[in-house]
Amino acid sequence: MAPDKSQFRYEPAPPIPTYDEAIASGAGSHTVFEAPHSPLDATDHTEGHSLLGGTASSSSNNDRTRPPRGYRPPTVETDDEGEPWGSSDDHSDSEADHVRREMQEMEIDDSSHRSQSIWGKRIGRFSLPRWKWGWRLPQISLPRFRRHDANASLESATTPAANDDTNNSNNEEQPSAGSRFAFPTFGSTALFLMVARLLALFLLLGFVYLIFVSDVFGNMSRRLGSGMFNPNDIREYLESNISSNQIKDNVQHFTSYSHLAGTEGDYALMEDIELLFRKYGLEDVSRDTYHVYLNYPKADGRAVEIMDDKANNGKGKAIWSAKLEENDRATGLAGHQTWAFHGHSKTGEVRGRLIYANYGSREDFQRIKDLGIQTTGAIALVRYYGPNADRALKVKAAELAGFAGCLIYSDPLDDGFKKGDTAPKGPFMPADGVQRGSVSLMSWVVGDVLTPGWGSKEKMPRMKKEQTKGLVKIPSLPLAWRDAKVLLQHLKGKGHRVPEDWVGGVPDVDEWWTGDHESSPIVRLMNDQDENEKQPIWNVYGSILGIEQEEKKVIIGNHRDAWTLGAADPHSGTAIMLELARVFGELLKMGWRPLRTIQFMSWDAEEYNLIGSTEFVEQNDDMLRKDALAYINLDTAVTGNTLHVAGSPVFKGLLMQILEIVRDPYENATLKELWERRNANDLEGLGAGSDYVAFQDIVGTSSIDLHFDGKGHPYHSSYDTFEWMEQVGDPDFVHHTMLGQVVALLLYELVDRPVLPFDMPHYAEKIRDWTGEIVRWVEDQAKNAKKDAVPKELTASLDSMIKASNEVMDAVRRFVAWEHEWQSSVIATGGWEPSGWGRRRCEFNSKMAWFETDLLDPQGIPNRTQFKHVLFGPQLWSGYDEAYFPSIRDTVDSGDWGLANRTIAKVADIIKRAAANLAEGTLGV
Repeated sequence: MAPDKSQFRYEPAPPIPTYDEAIASGAGSHTVFEAPHSPLDATDHTEGHSLLGGTASSSSNNDRTRPPRGYRPPTVETDDEGEPWGSSDDHSDSEADHVRREMQEMEIDDSSHRSQSIWGKRIGRFSLPRWKWGWRLPQISLPRFRRHDANASLESATTPAANDDTNNSNNEEQPSAGSRFAFPTFGSTALFLMVARLLALFLLLGFVYLIFVSDVFGNMSRRLGSGMFNPNDIREYLESNISSNQIKDNVQHFTSYSHLAGTEGDYALMEDIELLFRKYGLEDVSRDTYHVYLNYPKADGRAVEIMDDKANNGKGKAIWSAKLEENDRATGLAGHQTWAFHGHSKTGEVRGRLIYANYGSREDFQRIKDLGIQTTGAIALVRYYGPNADRALKVKAAELAGFAGCLIYSDPLDDGFKKGDTAPKGPFMPADGVQRGSVSLMSWVVGDVLTPGWGSKEKMPRMKKEQTKGLVKIPSLPLAWRDAKVLLQHLKGKGHRVPEDWVGGVPDVDEWWTGDHESSPIVRLMNDQDENEKQPIWNVYGSILGIEQEEKKVIIGNHRDAWTLGAADPHSGTAIMLELARVFGELLKMGWRPLRTIQFMSWDAEEYNLIGSTEFVEQNDDMLRKDALAYINLDTAVTGNTLHVAGSPVFKGLLMQILEIVRDPYENATLKELWERRNANDLEGLGAGSDYVAFQDIVGTSSIDLHFDGKGHPYHSSYDTFEWMEQVGDPDFVHHTMLGQVVALLLYELVDRPVLPFDMPHYAEKIRDWTGEIVRWVEDQAKNAKKDAVPKELTASLDSMIKASNEVMDAVRRFVAWEHEWQSSVIATGGWEPSGWGRRRCEFNSKMAWFETDLLDPQGIPNRTQFKHVLFGPQLWSGYDEAYFPSIRDTVDSGDWGLANRTIAKVADIIKRAAANLAEGTLGV
């Protein structure tokens, strides 16, 4: 029967005696811990004292091994309650030996001094199995050498006897306080156990190492992170949680004040978006500042006037002045509405004869010249749109034709009451509506015009304004047709009657005349403005980090700055992007993570020259070429009900799958059915109209731009308001919601499908088709050229182009075979990716994305070296329109057939190299 714990309690006293100390003969210099006496025992029992108090004789050290450190003598009571403690008879001696052996074998230890093993911790949801056997790792300590008395023997072997304690005490070495450990002797049970346990430890560590090397935990983490969520459930969640009300609220908020790039309103909006990114749970939220060249209008710095040409040679008083500004649409809003001006226009004041030149194309100015009208020093009046819609190229063409200034107006035949209802009740421009915009040459130089090719950080070198090719050299201003009408009326009877196709739709203009250099009215054009070569602008970024390939990125971007309030351009896109950030942020809070990283980006200063996105790309070009998988662009996302998609062919297959899911509630049909009804068989080409340019054309990131278009919208005017969007553009924000669903599904598939869903076969087919078209076009141009100008090698170069496109077809066919092999292996293992295949799959995805990057020419297009993609790029003289093989078209158009031939051969080599890189080491071959 165990003693009463309350009666027999021992208080520990340092130092803690070792096992040998507990059984050593004699008191020595150590404190004796006496055992409690039974109430029935009135005599002194030597056996009990020797076992518990250190007075018993010690057996030879060769017959026992010291127990681990920290041993405390237990309270021992004889099994026979009727016999007194510590009997010194033979039975008591044998019992003491038995207890000693049991304690050695059991390794009795004080749990309060025992360190916890790290293996007792749980790893995630997993813990080590509980073994059937109760083994544990030995405690390992460095041995301490004993100090011996010179007169003492190394070992004193004695025979335990109750009456010989004193002699044993004198003959046996007394261990010091530091000598509490000794290595087990060879052949002992403890040594065998220690070796066995060390071997077991090494086996366990080896097993754990093999688990980690085999990528079991990597695959498991992916399943726990992303795989715990059923993909169909996520798709349904994305579709059902895009909120039209939330999108509507976003549009209303972001159109509550003007926010021209680099202004206080722009900065405030940047902070709003940054806060929303953080609120929605995005990671790595940051702002990125660049310092770029921007210009701003002065209140009284702009004027368009008809001068009294009879007084002082046209330098007299003005007989008429244009209003310039629109009717005030900013009532109740913070600040004033943006003044009408051209971004990146030339500062200056000029006077000259007014000449009307239709749409302001180079062909139009050539016709003026052919009529014998001198244009040097004149003021050009041209209208927006036409075959050359880029306003900057209109101004540049006027400059090259010798004009001193240029005025661009919105004609109602192209954008006004002749087309339909006008704003605010319709989609077209009213009489006072002014289309603002930039006149920097974005198809020549993109981004900050003073730092082409490198990020415009504050201390980076920059060009002078006079050195850059991106700025025009004559002043310009935009006009409403209300003001243009007066100018056109003053041209009546001057110069030549215009051709029928030059006649516009401005009312009350009875006759349309060109004007000339002798009889036209003298017009004064003044454009005095503030200019800052280092104006700060701010991009804002937020991410959802991928769990498998964190470094690989799918980027979705929208620009934040606007010429006015910008309900359609850009905030239909801003509102959708923020709604996607909210919904994906909710998924993140639920525990979902994508396989690859999502980056949400709010660009600044897009309206001037795609500046914010281009500076980011130029600052991070190496990283993007390596790790950017795709770029999704949202700009003027909703102005009507017809879906348009422009982009790299790699998105075709995935897009069609998504359009088959999303339905139009108005038409009671899927978007794919509506797509097919209007014979939209393929994706449109990318020109130079928005922030995808730098990604697709500079670093080779496959890009896509999506938007619902209508008949029109009050483009870049003060009529682009929330009220217009709510009443005309998208009254119930249904198309905003549909586009949000399309982009959400597109984004999800790109970041979470194990195999990147790029339609490589379709891309190969398009390269073959585009190659055939460019070869036929070059051959036609060569026929019209002088025979001596076309080199004989041209035919061989064109044949090389055709061969290169065939090599792409073959390489893609071999490349995609690996995906089928991967799918078969996954199906064979019940949906689990076999060990090692995950790494190969990631390599497969990277090679797929790098194919686009391999189509870059490091030297760029001749004379437009920022643009490096051999397939995509803006046309030199039609910036908004796409141009396949832009470098070939540029060189052929220039008439330099030698350069054209070398360019064709170079492009063919680049395509062949891209095909070879795709097929090289193909895992499925």
